Amino acid sequence: MPNTPCYFVYKTALIFGGGKGIGRAVAIELAQRGCHIVIADLDEVAAHETVARITETGGQAAACACNVLDQQSVEAAVQFARDSIGLPDIIINNVGAMLNGHPEDIPMSEWERIMDLNYFSVVRSLQAILSEFLQRGSGHIVNTASFAGLYPYAASRLPYAAAKSAIIALTQSLALYLEPKGIRVSCFIPGPVMTDILASMTSWTPDCAVRGPGAELEIIDAQKAARILADGMNDEKIMIATDHHAWNILAEWAHSPDDFLRAKMDAFERGDFGRPSLPTG
Repeated sequence: MPNTPCYFVYKTALIFGGGKGIGRAVAIELAQRGCHIVIADLDEVAAHETVARITETGGQAAACACNVLDQQSVEAAVQFARDSIGLPDIIINNVGAMLNGHPEDIPMSEWERIMDLNYFSVVRSLQAILSEFLQRGSGHIVNTASFAGLYPYAASRLPYAAAKSAIIALTQSLALYLEPKGIRVSCFIPGPVMTDILASMTSWTPDCAVRGPGAELEIIDAQKAARILADGMNDEKIMIATDHHAWNILAEWAHSPDDFLRAKMDAFERGDFGRPSLPTG
């Protein structure tokens, strides 16, 4: 394995949603930095594939099935981790799903499903682990958000944007509460990352254009996103975005929210949907 130092003294991690995409890349990256990994994923086959990727290069990992929509299943995953590696040092809440469509076309059940998967999965994880972290006085909680929750653009994915915005608000206030008690908190905020999430995305409005975070951004691969997260955790960052341009865009919004929103409306009207560019070279 690469001789990459692990952040702080933390050596064990439970990753909810570590079977595919960014979650898998994060699991592999942390394992390469010396962490013993437990993957909890609804897709148990994918979770075990991630474990195989880790162990074939000398890392340590285990996997279990977990449905983050069910509190008992989340608690069972935490117990599996305790049995495998002891109380984890790191909890990464990375489960997510999105959809596309105009808000009037999206049924209430889908608003609830997206909020449940993206936001309340984090709350269930906190319910299962937080008391023990507080008793121990250490640990690191990482919640995955999105640029869609950081500044306004995702008008075609409103339930997803609302859920990710809620995660950002939750995580920042959670840091205010927990860091003085010895527990690290990070909000991982991916921008455009190449994963298969769009392949599973349901569209509720025919020909509804997917609106992106900005043409000035570049799509990165999941491995680069994972390195950015691990480096940010190593640097004790609370807010970890995969592209520094996000903060410039957020500053534009903060300077004049109304002007920012109306500029977005004008861009959409011109057919500029803010889709990021593919990597060059």
